[in-house]
Amino acid sequence: MSPDASSRTPLSADAAAQAILDGRTALGVEFGSTRIKACLIDLDDPSTVLAVGAHEWENQYRDKLWTYPLDDVWTGLQAAVADLVADAERRHGVRPTTFGAIGVSAMMHGYLAFDEADELLVPFRTWRNTNTGPAAAELTELFGVNIPLRWSIAHLHQAVIDAEPHVPQVRFATTLAGYVHWRLTGEKVLGVGDASGMFPIDSETRDYDAELISRYDEHAAGRVPALTDLLPRVLLAGETAGSLTAEGAALLDPTGTVAAGIPFCPPEGDAGTGMVATNAVAPRTGNVSAGTSIFAMVVLERALSSVHHELDLVTTPSGDAVAMVHCNNGASELGAWAGLFGRFAAAAGTPVDNDAVFDALFREALDGDADAGGLLAYNHLAGEPIAGLDEGRPLFVRTPDSAFTLGNFARAQLYGVFGTLALGMRVLDAEGVNLDRMFAHGGLFRTAGVAQRFLAAALDAPVAVGDTASEGGAWGIAVLAAYTGAVRDASLSTSAGAPASDLPAYLDQTVFADAAIDVADPEPADVAGFAAYLDRYRAGLAVEAAAVTSLCPEGIPA
Repeated sequence: MSPDASSRTPLSADAAAQAILDGRTALGVEFGSTRIKACLIDLDDPSTVLAVGAHEWENQYRDKLWTYPLDDVWTGLQAAVADLVADAERRHGVRPTTFGAIGVSAMMHGYLAFDEADELLVPFRTWRNTNTGPAAAELTELFGVNIPLRWSIAHLHQAVIDAEPHVPQVRFATTLAGYVHWRLTGEKVLGVGDASGMFPIDSETRDYDAELISRYDEHAAGRVPALTDLLPRVLLAGETAGSLTAEGAALLDPTGTVAAGIPFCPPEGDAGTGMVATNAVAPRTGNVSAGTSIFAMVVLERALSSVHHELDLVTTPSGDAVAMVHCNNGASELGAWAGLFGRFAAAAGTPVDNDAVFDALFREALDGDADAGGLLAYNHLAGEPIAGLDEGRPLFVRTPDSAFTLGNFARAQLYGVFGTLALGMRVLDAEGVNLDRMFAHGGLFRTAGVAQRFLAAALDAPVAVGDTASEGGAWGIAVLAAYTGAVRDASLSTSAGAPASDLPAYLDQTVFADAAIDVADPEPADVAGFAAYLDRYRAGLAVEAAAVTSLCPEGIPA
């Protein structure tokens, strides 16, 4: 259900059209792993979605690295925005020609490196790559902080270790969101949440950790320029992060309709926009985002007692410390099985659309055994550090005495989406981290009461799904753009209500005040069943490791 659901009191048709014409809107664009989504909201009531747009894209595996061609970034952005403009005209009879604020978000981490002429040095290396193990291990020891394989500093340092020829030429490194924002505004900046996936953030200064910057510069001296010269400047939620340039306007809208001068909020990562979209930016709150990858974010009250390789320490868009459990593999394997069943239905002469296939499988999963009947599903298309896997091999495994039914198969696949996540969340539980609420979002939760219920079992905690579940991060970055506008307006005049400089209060009182929330409490039988599944899942990781060793991607034994 999206934020324009029936739980909201919609603007009148005339008011919505006028808001679009007047530019009293915020545009959010998020570059996800498989879709680029655009979302237009009312600037004065950010819970109201006025139009949406989308464009499909896919990563490519080239030279043993996952990448997206940068040309696809711009064609995809233009297609998603054009789709949104067309949607606005269908819904409201008017086409937007300007916006009150714009925000850009994207999948976090990865490596985009540029020389002094602002030319790309090597193809974009995404978060999905797992070739950075030596660098991550070396940096974790150097910093005393867990540095995951996908972090930008791990990608940079792996290039240093490998003595890649481009390294001495690097003059700027950023994330995908930072790159798009830079090209649209000319500003080399990042929101603190996205920056926290490049390099560790000091929770006191809410900026890169100066001590660790110095430690790295000394460690890598003579091999790479100083980090302070390479990394984007860090901004907090609510700060203005530049405005649309003439060149940026041409990239955003090649028809020439949209003019320069529109202010931007700081670019953020998909983790931060997921926190905003689920109102999980205050301590003791958390959220789970499920898509191509799956990750959980928990806002901390205190520092963790020790370093854990399963946990990243990142921040909210306001700079508060967050423990992140990130899994490279989410719902893609489940989607592949759904495609197989859809093709079977078509071959049998009764074609059904994708949504119907997913709905049927999810409903069948409810009739499966609590432990999925002894079946196991591994969704590892890519490597999974939490599970100790450098590469992925999707597997479906059963023993001769397993209860091989469609319901158990479907439940095993859904449990498999949450399997590695649950391993990481067990570490947080052992640290004594407490949660008042865990929100979930992503298309996986569109079928009411199924994935949400199984996630509650996996976490043994209540899981809430709100009416922002399917819009997700594109809406979240649009809200952050609106928040920047609210902070800017508050600096010009005093207004009643939540302080504009307080993001949690802004979300509580302005965005989510009337939001409909559905909460699923963990069912004891499901909790016990998932625990049994997870015990088998952990033991079966040896099978996964053997598959990685024995089977190369081309199907030839290694």
